[in-house]
Amino acid sequence: MAVGEVVDGGGVRRRGCTFQKNDFFPEESFKSWENYGKSVMETPYRLKDRLLKRSSDHAELVEIKARSGNEMKKTLNWWDLMWFGMGAVIGSGIFVLTGLEARQEAGPAVVLSFVISGISALLSVFCYTEFAVEIPVAGGSFAYLRVELGDFVAFIAAGNILFEYIIGNAAVARSWTSYFATLCNKNPDDFRIIVHNMNPDYGHLDPIAIAALVAITALAVYSTKGSSIFNYIATLLHMAVIIFIVIAGLIKAKPENFNDFTPFGLHGMVNASAVLFFAYVGFDAVSTMAEETKNPGRDIPIGLVGSMTITTIIYCLLAATLCLMQNYKELNVDAPFSVAFSAVGMDWAKYIVSLGALKGMTTVLLVGAVGQARYLTHIARTHMMPPWFAHVDERTGTPMNATISMLAATAIVAFFTDLGILSNLLSIATLFIFSLVALALLVRRYYSSEVTTKGNQVNLIVCLVLIIGSSIGLSASWANSEHGWIGYAIFVPLWFLGTGALWLFVPMAKKPKLWGVPLVPWLPSLSIAINIFLLGSIDRKSYIRFAIWTGFLLVYYVLLGLHASYDTAKEFDQSKHSSGSDPEVEKQLNKVEQGAVKQDSSDA
Repeated sequence: MAVGEVVDGGGVRRRGCTFQKNDFFPEESFKSWENYGKSVMETPYRLKDRLLKRSSDHAELVEIKARSGNEMKKTLNWWDLMWFGMGAVIGSGIFVLTGLEARQEAGPAVVLSFVISGISALLSVFCYTEFAVEIPVAGGSFAYLRVELGDFVAFIAAGNILFEYIIGNAAVARSWTSYFATLCNKNPDDFRIIVHNMNPDYGHLDPIAIAALVAITALAVYSTKGSSIFNYIATLLHMAVIIFIVIAGLIKAKPENFNDFTPFGLHGMVNASAVLFFAYVGFDAVSTMAEETKNPGRDIPIGLVGSMTITTIIYCLLAATLCLMQNYKELNVDAPFSVAFSAVGMDWAKYIVSLGALKGMTTVLLVGAVGQARYLTHIARTHMMPPWFAHVDERTGTPMNATISMLAATAIVAFFTDLGILSNLLSIATLFIFSLVALALLVRRYYSSEVTTKGNQVNLIVCLVLIIGSSIGLSASWANSEHGWIGYAIFVPLWFLGTGALWLFVPMAKKPKLWGVPLVPWLPSLSIAINIFLLGSIDRKSYIRFAIWTGFLLVYYVLLGLHASYDTAKEFDQSKHSSGSDPEVEKQLNKVEQGAVKQDSSDA
């Protein structure tokens, strides 16, 4: 696909999605097999260097960003971000998984499952918001982790972030087919190609999902502001459908459907909340748009926290409406809302519901396409992934190469893989990353190499080990015993001990300049605990698939990513020392740090 042109180092104009050898591995380690052999021999030293090396706000805000060649256009405000946030989140999670989890895991208590996962998501939103305001770049959690936990942890997280987006958009694309089938009075499999000699989890091939992905990606490539306008209009229509579902559904409500509110007990309700966390995935994509936000210090907190609060309320209303309309045992797992309206004699309403669901899933796909490309762009700026992916198209101001490449990966997964497998895998990757971001926030607040003493470093490490260890203990206790309270009696006090000790005995080394998470360290620590607790509710097969993917990431990093990022960092350090400090760079950084990202008079 050849859209747009690039001027390479030699002044030759090239089409935007073409490539040459040096676009992928231009580093010294890959100039020859001899160089690569020497680099491999230095792997232990280089790995140690990357494990201990942390980036800085300055590097992410100015130096790394400059490697894309062209600037992303600052066109977004808090209103755009709020609608992007709701558009990113409200999709197949509520319209598909609600029926599945209510019927198999939670019953009507699925309403409370949404509350649990919503609280966890909101705590993560607080952590993301502080980072996005302080480091407003396209890299999102990858950039945050690189600054606080180092290159290696950031890369493992980055691989899982990309995995999360591929899996998430693939799951939504397959759900898109299910509701499109309902709209056409067909079974979803009528639009899929069934390969009978394949595993049923992978043998229902879905060409409609690929068509939806291609159409949405074309818009994401064209313009971020155009994507925002489309998202705003589609989400407005989607909200109108949601209001219709709640009012019309409650008119047909049967209170007796709530008589057996927790048929699967507390365990089933919490297990469902782990899977339903999928329904909240997407808000982190909004943090990747910080680089394109006019005033991050004001716009990001309003946009992120506001959209997540509204979303949680909407989810609880929709889940309650569904379970009041139809007994949980009779809910359809593919298109629960449409079938529920048919069951209560409002067959015509299923078309409105299906259309609303399609609009919601379309905006989720759009924001996912925008967010995943910006993650890949920033990762490629560090050369942990080939720098070809970092190119920002001069004409559109969008990361074209990254957007189209992520489309290809997502389309392959969506074509083959069943929704049940995708949703569990997505929840693991997401909860893992959110836990790391909360941990990184604690490190950011309580550790600074120039301020924190050795004694306080030791105290910080002990407190973090207590917080993480007690959270893992609570998760293991929940997963292995429904009735044993011994584990809770041990690990809950340990969590309070670790968090309280951090609060009382470790002085804060850094405070946010513009906007900060309240009640630190309690809220980030609680975020870690809830995320790890929910991880204990996910099935074993999903962990095996997750481990295989993480193993692949480790192999790629040791063989390629480590050497590419090491060479790039060393080359940059040498050029920086030889050229000295750039006053214009310092000026840009100061403006960001002081929150003086000013709007042009035409944007006011």
